[in-house]
Amino acid sequence: MKYVLFDVDGTLVDAVSNQRRVWATWAERYGLDADEVYRTALRTRPMETFAQVAPDRDPRECLAVLHELEDEDVRTGVYAAFDGAPDLLHGLPPESWALVTSNYEHRVRGRFLRTGLPVPGVIVDAAAVEEGKPSPVPYLLAATRLGAEPGDCLVVEDAPSGVRSGLRAGMTVWGVNAPTAVEGVHRHFGTLREAVPHILAFASGPPGNTTA
Repeated sequence: MKYVLFDVDGTLVDAVSNQRRVWATWAERYGLDADEVYRTALRTRPMETFAQVAPDRDPRECLAVLHELEDEDVRTGVYAAFDGAPDLLHGLPPESWALVTSNYEHRVRGRFLRTGLPVPGVIVDAAAVEEGKPSPVPYLLAATRLGAEPGDCLVVEDAPSGVRSGLRAGMTVWGVNAPTAVEGVHRHFGTLREAVPHILAFASGPPGNTTA
């Protein structure tokens, strides 16, 4: 059996406007420039973001406020699945795919509930690992939980850190939802919809390491 490991935000669920709004509200709480904060947040993890934009603030307090805002957004925000996501996820055998996210499982479940996407049995979230992307640990843990060998896994990602994570795990990595290919991907698709038939074909293929 082949296995498919999906990133969530930016890959299956379009959460860009939600993330921008959450960070804007967070920045307003601390009297900071929202655009500058968001630009920093795009390339760093939250604790690193706080260190750069609010070095005089307690990072634990900053994180608590961010979590509060993110949880509220899951309850009240508007989310959309990327075109092709429902067909893709419903077309895969339930035991053949997993979600690997830098977010938290309860938020992922909330977003999937809002968008009508099926939830798999395996979700590796930020709380499941000490090392997040671009470390290979999250994707390797997902493979272990699925009972899969890394060489039989396809990673579907939109972000450079996730792509590096999948490559370091020794997996096939395809990029989606970006105008240009992220460095290192084995295949690139401008949209998730374009990738759907190819992902389904990969999943139905025989085991064995391949980057096709």
